[in-house]
Amino acid sequence: MSSQENNSNDSDYNTIDAGLLAGNHRPLNGYQAQHFLWQVENSVATITLNRPERKNPLTFESYAELRDLFHQLKWAKDIHAIVIHGAGNNFCSGGDVHEIIGPLVALKAPELLMFTRMTGELVKNMRTCPQPIIAAVDGVCAGAGAIMAMASDLRFGTARSKTAFLFNKVGLAACDMGACAILPRIIGQGRASDLLYTGRSLGGEEAERWGYFNRLCSPEELLEQAQTMAKEIASGPSFANGITKTMLHQEWSMTIEQAIEAEAQAQAICMLTQDFTRAYEAFVAKQKPQFKGN
Repeated sequence: MSSQENNSNDSDYNTIDAGLLAGNHRPLNGYQAQHFLWQVENSVATITLNRPERKNPLTFESYAELRDLFHQLKWAKDIHAIVIHGAGNNFCSGGDVHEIIGPLVALKAPELLMFTRMTGELVKNMRTCPQPIIAAVDGVCAGAGAIMAMASDLRFGTARSKTAFLFNKVGLAACDMGACAILPRIIGQGRASDLLYTGRSLGGEEAERWGYFNRLCSPEELLEQAQTMAKEIASGPSFANGITKTMLHQEWSMTIEQAIEAEAQAQAICMLTQDFTRAYEAFVAKQKPQFKGN
């Protein structure tokens, strides 16, 4: 290969790398949400589903925007943790009956499959973005709302919250947006079967006993406690936390032997970060480490 060809290829690679870096590391601190509220403080993003007069239902547009936002979060270096909650006294009542359910009745199979794949992409993107997600659940948390809480990494709830995977109540199977795969891993096969076959509401105290909620809070303190936890996570080693989240999800389909090897490789990568060095140096100096995510 000639030196001219080498130079040409090097230039191509440099262009590709620069393009990837410029396009994929855009900050989301100034993101302007169209169908919900978005606020960032101390590297913690708070998503507020903001239709309280109707218990914060989703529309085709909010589904799509959430799907796209969680996809962009894969490359948002300024966001280290996420809180999602609902305005008023409810989390989310699911898909809007008039704006989603009504139109779906009139669609044919190809269009219906496009819709169900789009909603599934939201869950996939929540699971694959590196930032841990905390759902702050109060009041009604039903249908797609229950799915979003389920797809989050941590769930804080209130005693008065009511979580319902109510798909069979509207003539549908409960295998929606990954429920039959994810929910049993959180609360067990038998308890998941209870909720998915009946569509009944899971109260807050029962949800905590079952391990669905990580913590019960008073309604007045719910968002504050979720954000406090998110800030604690965000102040930690964000690159390493992203690796932890990735492995928590990827290891579902691995054998124990495969998981141990995958974790060995992942941990070796983390040992190359400056955060690992910072933690050691801080320990030696008897100081608290200041993590920077690199």
